[in-house]
This record gives sequence, C-alpha cells and structure tokens, in this order.
Amino acid sequence: MSNLDRQAELSVCGGRGFVVAEPVRELLAPRRVRLGESTEVRRLLPNLGRRMVGAWAFVDHYGPDDIAGEPGMQVPPHPHMGLQTVSWLHDGEVLHRDSLGSLRTIRPRELGLMTSGRAISHSEESPKSHARFLHGAQLWVALPDAHRHVEPHFQHHTDLPAVSAPGLTATLILGELDGATSPGTTYTPIVGADIALAAGAEARLPLDPDFEYAVLSMSGQAEVDGVPVLPGSMLYLGCGRTELPLRADTDAGLMLLGGEPFEEELVMWWNFIGRSHEEIEEARQGWMESSRFGEVMGYDGDRLPAPELPPVALKPRGRVR
Repeated sequence: MSNLDRQAELSVCGGRGFVVAEPVRELLAPRRVRLGESTEVRRLLPNLGRRMVGAWAFVDHYGPDDIAGEPGMQVPPHPHMGLQTVSWLHDGEVLHRDSLGSLRTIRPRELGLMTSGRAISHSEESPKSHARFLHGAQLWVALPDAHRHVEPHFQHHTDLPAVSAPGLTATLILGELDGATSPGTTYTPIVGADIALAAGAEARLPLDPDFEYAVLSMSGQAEVDGVPVLPGSMLYLGCGRTELPLRADTDAGLMLLGGEPFEEELVMWWNFIGRSHEEIEEARQGWMESSRFGEVMGYDGDRLPAPELPPVALKPRGRVR
C-alpha cells in the first residue's frame, strides 16, 4: 500500500537511541489518513516519538468498512524501494498487481509479502465483485543495508502455521514464535503474528527478551499486560520481556509486531526507504521518468505521481546508543 499523502513528510527512523531497553506500556494513538475516495486508515507507525518497532517501519490499520456498492480500496500504481510490504486482512479481498507481472487476490489471513529490494511498483484494489466488509492492516519492513538492493519478488502464502493455547490462536505472519516459523522471507530477526482471543480468555504469550514489541488492536475488547487497547490503537512494550499477558472481555483480534532493534539510521520519504537525500531524489526522479520501477499492467487508471521533495536536504538523524 502507498503513502498517499500529497505533502509527504520526512520520517527519520532507526538507531538504537529510540529503543526502550526495559518493558514499558506506551499507548500510541493513530493519525487518520485518507486513502483514495472511500478508505480511511489509522496510521500507527511512524508515530510521534516512535518511528520503528524492530524493522517494522510503517503500520496502517483500516476498517472494518462497509464497501457494499462502493469501489473499496483503489490504490493506483506506485513505487517502492528498500522495504518489504506486508498485506494482512481480517475481512475482504485485495487484488495485487506488480511490475513483475504478479496478479494475486489476497484473502483473510493469507500473507501477501512484496520485497521491493532495489525497485518495484504495484497497485492494490478491491476486486470489482468483492465482499461487503474490508478490514485489515498494511505494514512495511525496512530492509537492512546488506539486502536492500536484492532483486524484487512477491510471495503469497495461503497456509500459515499457528500456535494455540486455551482461548488463543496465533497465526505466524513473519518470523518465529513458540516453535512455529512463517514461510515468508525475512532479512532481519523479526516476528509478526495475528492473535485471535476468545471472550473470557486469559493467556501468556512467550516472547524473546532481546526483541522490542508492540501490539496492534484489530477488533474487540482486550487487555495487553493489563492495559486496555482499543481497536485502531497500538501499545508499545519495549524490550526485556519473556512473556506477554493477554486477556479478552469479548472475542478480540490483535497483531503482535516485534524484532531485534534496528540499528541502522534510515531516511523514509513517501514510499521509499533509503540512507541519503541523494538516494531518495534519484528514486523519485526514476519514478517520474518511468524508469527503474517497471510498469504495472492491467490497472484501470493512471499511475500515482510523486509529491515534491522538501526544500531542505533529507538527513538520517536517528540517535545511536
């Protein structure tokens, strides 16, 4: 999914100076962003004072939206570099097209994982015949320097492993959790899991104390380490945890995001993650000149133009501890 803000802001990410080395309970409120004519998203990352969780650098939560009789999601062709996109649905379908020729319909609890590497472009849209409700999350994972120029590729996994406990089922999106491993390709130590809690459930989820974590609430009424987390908000948890207490008053859906703190300093602007102003400027020019990022075939509409760069040079300023 694209960042469709026409006044794109610089996000300075990375560096261990942003990492909380002990367990915390920091509730993050979303910023509401329009995505086309019929979709509004709640942006949790980047957030004021919290730019990343492990390598997770961008988190949008959308829906549930009633799109019966509406076009639903319509995100025109746009570019990416230096990151992976993760498409995750609870309701509805998203049709993915990209400049590699991929054409896949992603359905609830299937993993759509696009690795942009050096350059890719794609579009996302609700199929013309689609379900009534659309509800999901779109996330980006920053690629480390050693892998950020890999060849672009797309993966679609329909059968993902899960771990369970009384009242809890956790589906692995990326990485490892409690002995289960996702088939999705990763380039840094990371974990992403979709957690379904039954009403009245109380459970403890095992964690890696070297990872930092956050939990995004997708639906229902749940408490994370004793903190009520409403749908569309996210609780940052810091590092140093070996387990996470969870409790649900109703059936609830959560997403666990975590990973080893990302040490590299990044520049994230529009749909690009780089390391310098010059890289971002070159990528923008390549997109506007229809070079480097390829062409998305079959989308009924124009490409998304890039916004103007800010008048000052973009610099990575993450503090390194």
